[in-house]
Amino acid sequence: MSHTVIAVKPLPSYKLLLTFENGENRIFDVTPYLSLGVFAELKDVSLFNAVRISFDTVEWQNGADLCPDLLYTDSLPVNQTPSSQPSA
Repeated sequence: MSHTVIAVKPLPSYKLLLTFENGENRIFDVTPYLSLGVFAELKDVSLFNAVRISFDTVEWQNGADLCPDLLYTDSLPVNQTPSSQPSA
């Protein structure tokens, strides 16, 4: 099954609030990627916060992007992340 990201909001601590085409809101932690290649540039919070939708996934100004299926499978539903609940 392919997953499409339709909205993204950067959160503190290098997390992303993702909304998928199926209506699910999930939290993805980018921290494990911050030591890898182009993702290391995302330690700059202003660059990290400039995340945007590109086609079916997220992308940053430096060209870093992540597979939408990875974003889905490695994220947690909002209701399962008690310490990361975004405020509406």
